Amino acid sequence: MHFGTPPARTSLTVLALVASLLALVLGGAGPASAHAALRGSDPAEGSVLGTAPKQVTLTFTESVGFSDDSLRVLSPDNERVNPRPAQHVDGKDDTARVELSDGLAQGTYTVAWRVVSADGHPISGAFIFSIGKPSGTAAVVATDSIEDTAAARLYGILRHVAYSGLALLVGAVSFVLLCWPTAAALRPVRRVLTVGWVALVVSTAALLLLRGPYETAGSLASAFDPSQLGRTVTGRPGIALLVRLALLAGAAVLLRRAAARLGRHHDDGTTAGDLGTRARVVAAVLASALAFTWAGAEHASAGIQVPLAIPVAVLHLLAMGVWLGGLITLATVLRRRAPGGGEVPASAVGRFSTVAFAAVGVLVGTGTYQSWRQVGSWEAMYTTSYGRILAVKLAAVVLVLGVAFLSRRWTARLDHGALPAAERPAESEPVRLRVVETVGAPSSPAAPVAGRTPDTPAPGEPEDDTGPPASDSAPAPAPETEGHRRRLRRTVAVEAALGAVVLAITTLLTGTQPSRAADTTPAALAPEPQVKVVTVPFDMGTAGQKGSVQITLEPGRVGVNTVEAVVYTADGGFATVPELRLTLTQDDLGIGPLDAKLKNQKGYWATYDLQLPMSGPWTLSITVRTTEIDQITVRETIRVT
Repeated sequence: MHFGTPPARTSLTVLALVASLLALVLGGAGPASAHAALRGSDPAEGSVLGTAPKQVTLTFTESVGFSDDSLRVLSPDNERVNPRPAQHVDGKDDTARVELSDGLAQGTYTVAWRVVSADGHPISGAFIFSIGKPSGTAAVVATDSIEDTAAARLYGILRHVAYSGLALLVGAVSFVLLCWPTAAALRPVRRVLTVGWVALVVSTAALLLLRGPYETAGSLASAFDPSQLGRTVTGRPGIALLVRLALLAGAAVLLRRAAARLGRHHDDGTTAGDLGTRARVVAAVLASALAFTWAGAEHASAGIQVPLAIPVAVLHLLAMGVWLGGLITLATVLRRRAPGGGEVPASAVGRFSTVAFAAVGVLVGTGTYQSWRQVGSWEAMYTTSYGRILAVKLAAVVLVLGVAFLSRRWTARLDHGALPAAERPAESEPVRLRVVETVGAPSSPAAPVAGRTPDTPAPGEPEDDTGPPASDSAPAPAPETEGHRRRLRRTVAVEAALGAVVLAITTLLTGTQPSRAADTTPAALAPEPQVKVVTVPFDMGTAGQKGSVQITLEPGRVGVNTVEAVVYTADGGFATVPELRLTLTQDDLGIGPLDAKLKNQKGYWATYDLQLPMSGPWTLSITVRTTEIDQITVRETIRVT
């Protein structure tokens, strides 16, 4: 039987799948969330309160979890003023509240928070508010990326190992159950199964230990802290990891039983060649449960359409395992079969070609939905990190589909070359006729007996076993068939390598904030430039009395800043002036004017200790004096973060 799809039909199907993927992924949609984002706070960011508040409350775009140190309120002297850990407000999972100490002094307070969003990823941030009037603050909060810790980096690596283990385990089992049952007795296949199971067990156990430091930005040594482990195993990600370990223990028992059954000899000397439908059903249920431990604790578990997103994510993971893990298994048996030990049956290769093509179809379909759900627009493909990484993944998938098309071509030719003679196109072959000879008599042709075909022996006459071998004997492969097999090995190896690249990109995507969540993040939380530069023109109305002043504020944040000012002539040259003054005013809060006290640095004006107590828009008032009697004041607004 020929299992390959005709090349023309295959290519059209692949093109249709890719076109559907691009069209649906990049279609417009409304905003939603995946990683949580801070939606509001009480007190509000940058507010100045007349009296000290009793508590601080944060509201997020989705449910969050936290530890004892998830929410800290720091005084101007960098002392913690919330004696108890955060709690949800009235049972609402998208809120966090801490009570404050009594008798808080006037000044600027810093709120630093780090929580875990519903999809299992930690997020963090900070803001300030003031009591009475703004002041300087000695509070120090971490400004590094939430992924820029040793625990976070190791956690990301182990997440990739876990995905790889799942792919190997699911792929090897599906290859045996669906394509070549007797392959379970082969050492290369058992090695793939063992590597996949061990990788998944070790990575899952390590992820369980590292979950606490990953969430709290702690050190690697804190992975063995009993209190932190206790919090991990009671949270959704920790429960999912524990369930995964239990499922892997059950899988080990079932795999050993299956291996024993396949290795058991029957009375006639044969061995079991197929585990049956029951084994396939049990394997499918177990694999689905394993995949659910990812889907139920990551991106699919948060955002829009969760009841649909979780089963779609399960299908996506299973299809990935069947395709990529099956490819690796096929590549292993194609390359490691010893000479003279038999080849992989062409029928098994053909069956895997059909199964893999179906898996790729499921991958494209489920990936289309997941990408639409997380991206939602054309613009997000190049304006967000998630979109750019997804674009790279799409390019890799297109390459994989191209190589897969070549693999299916060689599979079809190999399968055709292995067809039984009765199924091949008719060819004229010589017909053998049975010749009856008399012992001692010369040979002579004999007429066939009536009612019998030439090859049918007469009644009582023994069967002729001097003819060609029986049809089930394995003839030596033809040179053309061997060439197809070599080309298939190469394309399968390339396809598996590209599939591993796709898997690595997918792992990176699971740790990246989806584009929809980025769209819902308040603008105040977006990264700001480290240097603020404004150029303000001035014109005194007389010849030679016009130009511009360039003000550079570094870093442009609350706290100590450096200010440098350069005066330019109208034609862009440097100008020297006898005096340059700069004051800053926060009009909304009535702060200022604050004198920057610029000093002449022989070519430019500067100060290196300007204290800005509050974020928000500040008005710059720049006074330029060019002569004893000519001066002008110009104004511009700059945002301090």
